[in-house]
Amino acid sequence: MASLDTFGAKSQLRVDDASYEIYTIDKVDGHQRLPYSLKILLENLLRTEDGANITADHIRALGGWDPAADPSVEIQFTPARVLMQDFTGVPCVVDLATMREAVRDLGGDPSKVNPLAPAELVIDHSVIADLFGREDAFARNVELEYQRNRERYQFLRWGQTAFNEFKVVPPGTGIVHQVNIEYLARTIMERGGVAYPDTVVGTDSHTTMVNGLGVLGWGVGGIEAEAAMLGQPVSMLIPRVVGFKLSGDMPAGTTATDLVLVITEMLRKHGVVGKFVEFYGPGVAAVPLANRATIGNMSPEYGSTAAIFPIDAETIKYLQLTGRTEAQVKLVEAYAKRQGLWHDPDAEPDYSERLELDLSTIEPSLAGPKRPQDRVPLNRSKPMFREVLANYVDHGGVEGHADEASAESFPASDPPANGVEDEADKPHLVTAATGATGRPSKPTRVAGEDGTEFELDHGAVVIAAITSCTNTSNPQVMIGAALLARNAVDRGLNRKPWVKTTLAPGSKVVMDYYDRAGLTPYLDKLGFNLVGYGCTTCIGNSGPLPEAISAAVNEADLTVVSVLSGNRNFEGRINPDVKMNYLASPPLVVAYALAGTMDIDLATEPLGTGSDGKPVFLADIWPNSKEIDDTIASAIGATGFSAAYSDVFAGDEAWQSLPTPTGDTFSWAEESTYVRKPPYFEGMAAQPEPVGDITGARVLAKLGDSVTTDHISPASSIKADSPAGKYLAEHGVPRHEFNSYGSRRGNHEVMIRGTFANIRLRNQLVPGVEGGFTVNHLTGEQTTIYDASQAYQEAGVPLVILAGKEYGSGSSRDWAAKGTMLLGVRAVIAESYERIHRSNLIGMGVLPLQFPQGAGAESLGLSGTETFTITGVTGLNEGRIPSTVTVRTDTGVEFEADVRIDTPGEADYYRHGGILQYVLRKMLAS
Repeated sequence: MASLDTFGAKSQLRVDDASYEIYTIDKVDGHQRLPYSLKILLENLLRTEDGANITADHIRALGGWDPAADPSVEIQFTPARVLMQDFTGVPCVVDLATMREAVRDLGGDPSKVNPLAPAELVIDHSVIADLFGREDAFARNVELEYQRNRERYQFLRWGQTAFNEFKVVPPGTGIVHQVNIEYLARTIMERGGVAYPDTVVGTDSHTTMVNGLGVLGWGVGGIEAEAAMLGQPVSMLIPRVVGFKLSGDMPAGTTATDLVLVITEMLRKHGVVGKFVEFYGPGVAAVPLANRATIGNMSPEYGSTAAIFPIDAETIKYLQLTGRTEAQVKLVEAYAKRQGLWHDPDAEPDYSERLELDLSTIEPSLAGPKRPQDRVPLNRSKPMFREVLANYVDHGGVEGHADEASAESFPASDPPANGVEDEADKPHLVTAATGATGRPSKPTRVAGEDGTEFELDHGAVVIAAITSCTNTSNPQVMIGAALLARNAVDRGLNRKPWVKTTLAPGSKVVMDYYDRAGLTPYLDKLGFNLVGYGCTTCIGNSGPLPEAISAAVNEADLTVVSVLSGNRNFEGRINPDVKMNYLASPPLVVAYALAGTMDIDLATEPLGTGSDGKPVFLADIWPNSKEIDDTIASAIGATGFSAAYSDVFAGDEAWQSLPTPTGDTFSWAEESTYVRKPPYFEGMAAQPEPVGDITGARVLAKLGDSVTTDHISPASSIKADSPAGKYLAEHGVPRHEFNSYGSRRGNHEVMIRGTFANIRLRNQLVPGVEGGFTVNHLTGEQTTIYDASQAYQEAGVPLVILAGKEYGSGSSRDWAAKGTMLLGVRAVIAESYERIHRSNLIGMGVLPLQFPQGAGAESLGLSGTETFTITGVTGLNEGRIPSTVTVRTDTGVEFEADVRIDTPGEADYYRHGGILQYVLRKMLAS
C-alpha cells in the first residue's frame, strides 16, 4: 500500500546510475534530536502511513517525542522482514498451515494466508552434540539430526513450496543470527524501487544481534511473528531510549565477551526492560562490528528490547568483508548519510537516560553459575565459585580437605574419541578439583570403559563448549581460542579426560578461516572437533555426558560445571547432569578444558604440566592481540563469505532428497509425533464472544523471582517418566528417539505435557520438590502439573499462576504462552514481566496481571491454596483498557492488580482470544 505522504516526505535518492524512492525524515519537526533508533521508526511510519493504523498524528507524536515521559503513545511498526529458527519456526509454519484450513472452513480463501514480507528460517537448533572429540563427529551428528527430525524437515520443505516469500536455510549451514549478520541482513532494503531501513522481528530473542549492523530488530513470540508475516503491524509504545556512551579503548588481553558481560551487568542493574539501548560517542568507532554484534546479541540478557549501534564506516567495512555487492554497500552509505543515520561521534541526541563506559576499564570475566548478568571477574572466580558452591551441596555429607598438588599423570597424547583415553594409555589417577579446607569436597573415583581411572569432585568442568552465535561470529575470539589451543599443544598440554569438548561454529566461514590459518589440527588435538553448525550446548543440545561420567555425577550427587561461549546459562538448560554453568569467551573455554575444574585461579595456578616437566600457566599460552589481528588479516576475506553463502538455500544431498509434500494445505499424518494440527481454531466463530471475569480459579503453580521461559517451556531432553515421555512411549517412540522438547514444538500434545516441566522448576506449592509438580487442590494430592491441569479442566475450574519478579525472562518462546493457555490458565499474576512473554500471554488470550507496586504473593499472605475471583475484566468489552482489576480470595485477601495489557492493539488481541484469531477474523472480513 502506498503512503498517504501527508508530510511530503517522498523523494528520490540517486546512487551511481540507480534511482530509489525514499521517505525523508527531515520533513518532520523534531527529527534532528531523535536517537538513531527512533529515526528508523519515524521513517517506518512515514512510509506506511495509511490514515487508519498509522496516522499523521502518530508521526507528529514521534517527532515530538518527550524523552523524559513514560511510554504512552501507541504506534504500529511494520518490520521489513521476519527471521525464524527451527525450534520456534516450525510451530509458526504449523499455525499458518492450520490458519489456511480455518480460513477455508469459514468460507475464505486459504491462499490469503501467505507471508507479505520476506520470511527466512534457519535450521540451527536441532543438531545435538552426541558425538565429540573425533573426526567424524560432524558427519555423524548431522546424520542423527536427519534421522530424528525427518518429519519436521519434510514439513518445512512443504512450507518452502507452499508459501510465498518463505525461504529455509537447511541444516548444517549455521546459526540463525550469524547467518543473519553475515548474509541475510540488508541494512538498507530495496523492494519495488523503494529504499528503506532494514528492520526485522525474529522468533528468537537474540534477533537483536543484528542491531550491531545498524538494523533495528528484536525478538518476538512466534504468534507475533506470524501476524507480522501476514501484514499485521507490531503494536508498541514509543519507548524510552537509553543512551550508552562509549569512550576509550579495551586493554590488551580482554575480549568482546568480557566487554559484553560488563555491559550486561551494568544494564541489568540500571533497568532497561522495555527500553531501547543505543550506543553512541567517540568510543563507538573503536568497537569492531563483530564486538557490536556480540553486544547486540546479549540484549535479552540485560532485558532491553533492542541494543543498537548506528551505521558508520565500520558497518561499511563489514558489509564489504562479508561479500555484499558493491551496489548494496553504496546504497547503505548513501542512504544513511541522506537520512541522518550516519554516526556522528560528537552528536548528543536526546535520550531518556544515559550511561557511560570507559572501555579501558574492562577486565577478563565469566558469568554464572545460572544467570548471564551475574558477572564473575576472572581474578576472583575461584573464591566466588567456592562461595556459591555452598548453595549446591550438602555440607553434612562431605568434608573439606587440605590443598594438594594435582595427581595428574596422563600423557600428552591425542584426545580421546569418546570422552575416555585410548586403551593404550595406562590407568592413572587425576583429581578434578584440588579442594581446600572449608570447601565442600567429594572426590569420586571414575573407572573408564578402557580401564583408565580418575577422580571427579565438585567443580569439575565436564563440558567445555565453543558454541553460540554470541561469540562464534566474532573472529577475534575464535582465532584467539584456536591460537591458545595451538600454544597449549605446543607446550604439551591436553584437555582433562572428563571434559566433553565441542566446537559448534555459527557458520561455515569459521571452519574456512581455521583451515586457511592452519589452526584446525590444534583444536582437534584438544578434542574441539567440529560437532555441528548450530546452537548445540547453548540451547541445551549438549548431548549426553560419557556414561561413566554421568553415572558418577548422579551416584555421588556431584555439583559439576559447564563452561560455554554462549549467552544462556539458566538452570536445567545446558545438561541435566550439570548444575553450575558459566559463560566465557572461547579462549577461556579452551583454558577451562585444560584445567578441568572451576576451582582454580587461572592467574596464579598452572593449567597443567608441559612436556618439559614445567608448569604451564594461562599467561604462557594466551595469544597477543597483534598475532590475532595478523591471523585474521591473512585468513579472512570476502571470498570466504561468498563461497560459504553461494547457494545457501539449496542444502546438501540429504536435504534435497527428502520427499516433499505438495499442495496449498498440509496433509497431517495422524501417526506423527512431531507435527500435529493444533486446536487453536476449533469451534472458532466469525465473531468473538465477550470476555468475562474469572471466578472460582485455583493456583496451578506459585513461583518465585526470575522464572524464565526455559522454566515454563524447556527446550531440553524429555525424561522417560515425565508426562511427555509417557505420551511418546504410548505412541511407540523408543526412549532413544524422544529427542528434545524444542524439536517437538510442532506437536502440541508433547508441548502441553512439557509446560512447567523444567527439572529445576521450584513450585512453592510443593516445597523441597524440583520439577513439574504441583498439588491438585481438588484432591490434595501431589501430582504433575499436566495431570493436575487435566483434572481442573474436566471439573471446569479455571487456573491462575502466581509469580515474582522478571517473570518470563529469557528466550522469546511462544510455547511458554501456548502451553500456559492449553493447560487452562486464564491469568498470570506476577510482580513484574519480561516484555516478550507478557505480550505472548496476551497473544494466546491469557490475562497478564501485576501485583500492586511493592507487593507480592508473600507480602499479601497468599499461600497458593486459595480460590481466586478476578472482576473488572469485562471492562475490556467497552473498548477501553481498565487500569486495574479486583482480585479476591476465599480467605479474605483483596487487592487491585494492574492490567498489563499495554496498548489498544493488545486489547484487541485479548478480546478475540488471541492474536491469531484476531488476524484470521480480520482476514475474513477483508
